[in-house]
Amino acid sequence: MKFKKLYSLYGLLLIVSLATMWLLYPYVTRKPLHRDYEEIKKEGVLRIVTEYNSSGYYIKGDTIEGFQYELSQVISEISGLEVEIHLDMNLSTSFEGLSTGKYDIIARNIPVSSNMKENYLFTDPIVLNKQVLVQRTEEANQGIKPIRNQLDLAQRRLYIPKDSPAKLRIENLSHEIGDTIYVSEDELYSTEQLIIMVAKGDIDFAVCDLQLAKKSATQFPGVIDIDTDISFTQLQSWAVRKNSPVLLDSINSWFNQIKQSGRYENIYKRYYSDK
Repeated sequence: MKFKKLYSLYGLLLIVSLATMWLLYPYVTRKPLHRDYEEIKKEGVLRIVTEYNSSGYYIKGDTIEGFQYELSQVISEISGLEVEIHLDMNLSTSFEGLSTGKYDIIARNIPVSSNMKENYLFTDPIVLNKQVLVQRTEEANQGIKPIRNQLDLAQRRLYIPKDSPAKLRIENLSHEIGDTIYVSEDELYSTEQLIIMVAKGDIDFAVCDLQLAKKSATQFPGVIDIDTDISFTQLQSWAVRKNSPVLLDSINSWFNQIKQSGRYENIYKRYYSDK
């Protein structure tokens, strides 16, 4: 009786194992996605993902604006491709979508690191940028002076959106100062919303890139302080799949044409010029 029960158990486990292997077979044998410029051109659609903010894409009145959005529209004009815009605030899921072919380009100001280069290709730099600390001014913070020395960030809590590229920089800064800097990744709010929370006093510190900080600070004159650097100036680029080198070359070529025509400078000034 005991052996019969064991045989029945082994038989059941064998059936479960075979069923699992059958279900996983299509995923195990699936070839890596190959969608380079030739495949995109044949379809006629270039799928771009960006974020919903002034740097990416946003709606103002009855018009669509955004630095990345405007660049994508000029690329559509130059390339003859239809540009399909997708919105995703989460950089991690944007990279997942890039890998699976849901997107062809991540159009965000991504600080390029050596780790990222191992898995993705990056365009020539789109902007030069750096990470800054967003905090309240002395006048808006009950006389408390803004932090100026990065050593004073020890034991402080900094807020960033989920999967923000700023996380790696903060972790490195924590090692540099030899003390803990706490990082809270907010899954609900964007960078611009976190800046509003700083202005209202709901949180004390947020970290974002300088260009976006400048844009947001104009909404809170005398309230928001963005003069403390978290990083050095960084090269920031768009990302494509590792196996899309022809697409990468095409994007760089399109950007060269946009810059030579003067249109890039006009778009850049609209979103990033000091006001």
